[in-house]
Amino acid sequence: MTEEETPKEDKPVATTIDDANLAAKRLEDANAEKKTLLDREEKLMAENKLSGKSDAGAVAPVVEETPEDYAKRVIAGELND
Repeated sequence: MTEEETPKEDKPVATTIDDANLAAKRLEDANAEKKTLLDREEKLMAENKLSGKSDAGAVAPVVEETPEDYAKRVIAGELND
């Protein structure tokens, strides 16, 4: 017999099916948990939008540096220019 003709030792069919069923069950459980988490996240995002806490469109305030602050940074060596 050649290598191609030798039977390979595979798991029994019942064990393979059981493994597949177990993997499917784990995926279903994970999907259910993810759906729960996504529902919570959606609810929190809606609350934030309705309460005005949403950061969409928020612009950080521009702070101008005074000449005194600039001089302090130069003297302290914080300027990398």
